Amino acid sequence: MILRSETSANENDTGTAGAGRPTLDDLFRRAAVHDPDALALVDPPNRSSFTDGVLRRLTYAQTDRAISALAAKLCRAGLQADTLVAIQLPNTVEAVITLLAVLRAGMIAVPLPVLWRQKEILAALRPLGAKAIVTTSRIGAVKHAELAGEVGAELFPIRFICGFGDDLPDGVLTLDDVFDTQTASTVPRTLRGGQASEHVAVVTLDVTPSGLVPVARSHSELIAGGLSLAQEIGVGPHMSLLAAIPPSSFAGLAVTIVPWLFGGGCLSLHHGFDAKAFAEQIGTGINTAIVPGPALAPLAKTGRFQSLKGLVALWRSPEQLNISAAWTGPARLVDVSCFGELGVIALPRDGDGLPAAMPLGPVGAPHDIETARSKSGTLLLRGAMVPKAAFPPGVEHGPEPYLAADKDGFVETGFTCRVDEEAKTLTVSGPPGGIAAIGGYRFTTRDLETQVSMADPAATIVALPGGLMAQKLAGSAIDNADVAAAILAQGGNPLIAGAFRPRGLAA
Repeated sequence: MILRSETSANENDTGTAGAGRPTLDDLFRRAAVHDPDALALVDPPNRSSFTDGVLRRLTYAQTDRAISALAAKLCRAGLQADTLVAIQLPNTVEAVITLLAVLRAGMIAVPLPVLWRQKEILAALRPLGAKAIVTTSRIGAVKHAELAGEVGAELFPIRFICGFGDDLPDGVLTLDDVFDTQTASTVPRTLRGGQASEHVAVVTLDVTPSGLVPVARSHSELIAGGLSLAQEIGVGPHMSLLAAIPPSSFAGLAVTIVPWLFGGGCLSLHHGFDAKAFAEQIGTGINTAIVPGPALAPLAKTGRFQSLKGLVALWRSPEQLNISAAWTGPARLVDVSCFGELGVIALPRDGDGLPAAMPLGPVGAPHDIETARSKSGTLLLRGAMVPKAAFPPGVEHGPEPYLAADKDGFVETGFTCRVDEEAKTLTVSGPPGGIAAIGGYRFTTRDLETQVSMADPAATIVALPGGLMAQKLAGSAIDNADVAAAILAQGGNPLIAGAFRPRGLAA
């Protein structure tokens, strides 16, 4: 599927990899050809504590073979070009392999956050018509392959459920054998009109005040999202990158996958946060790390960043960046402000260690994004990385417009901001109304209240300022444990269930 607004680039292009501007697969192939024996992907050392499967360290050649093997397997299963394939995996080698395999097969990846359960997955996939789900046997104590089976039973279009790991349920196609191949698999050539880089590569899910919105992203938009960060941190084959951000959102893809593909170095993955595992990984020659912004100060106090040359802090609640402490470490720090699924802005810290002021107008060089302030005081974005349409194209013209650009091409983010007209800078001052941000997850106030009322009509839930998590959820009921269990039983999010802590426990 191609983004309609981009088809004029080259109508005669075959749409195959390598034509015109690069695709993500093109970037990977270039790195693999440059040094096939170089280390490409490394699993978290504590992998066995949260999922099944062996600990993997793959070269570019091994990664390339696994990508082709999985891509060929998806094609042999009868999935056609532009089929949407949902992916719910922990931050391990399999997540990266699966994403690139879906793209190599000419399909569209739909990454899902690992804490999403049946309710949220159904809401996301039902309007998309996804035909396959790739998951794993378990993440923590949750049996995700069984969860995928429950989702597939509810959604008629789901034809295939595929999984990595041990003891997969009947009917789940095992994928672990893609790592066993010693020869390159043949992937059928995808023939489509238009330029390959402008075809939809990924559909990510944004949470807006009106609900969940799928957003189509082309290869070009994803690459534009990571380009400025790649330039700021100076990627190259020398880079050994540690990513504590999963590739399950536009920001996750832009700050981890794209810089790695541009540089051709090594990408080490960190799932969730485990202090011991993180310290062990830092000590293996890592020179650049990507961490959640709110974790920056606590981690810096441990001294774990002293050996780094580069550091990236991702702020999913960018209003928190304004009050962050001055950076005094030896590593060059780049802050990345994230505005839902609409865009990211990467700015290095100033010489005084304080966050750099966000420009009003074009940002960075090349100017892949531009800011403005609306009449109502909210931040507007436009540029190469900003999506052109919700998914499927045309839904932005429905009863609840989303991604409806103004006459100058700017898209509304909903984040409030202040402007310094003299300095030509702006400051993000608050999140979109009606949204609760808990760590890397966003919820509508309406959804929070609905999930809780279904469990217990008398129970209440509120979002409070929450330090490292941006906000925290606090629930109250006659029996908190019963409400928490009911939310989980109805397929609700564990973060919402976790708001109903037993009496007497600290938040």
